[in-house]
Amino acid sequence: MVPSSGESSDELATAVGRYVLGDLSLGRAAEAAGMSRGEFEKVLENAGFTALYGPRTDDQFQREIDVALDLDE
Repeated sequence: MVPSSGESSDELATAVGRYVLGDLSLGRAAEAAGMSRGEFEKVLENAGFTALYGPRTDDQFQREIDVALDLDE
């Protein structure tokens, strides 16, 4: 998907940047860019980045554990 306007191009660049920095998950970054996850992964690949799955920090990992434990209740 190629952005059709300056605004969507800015949204895409912001979403890529926030994803690469770890501020957004892959799905949230794709949503912010107005794309499907597959489309966004292709953009990342074309830009030389690899999609990362799962938590990137200990805090993110702990939040995932906490959510999983809450599901059992």
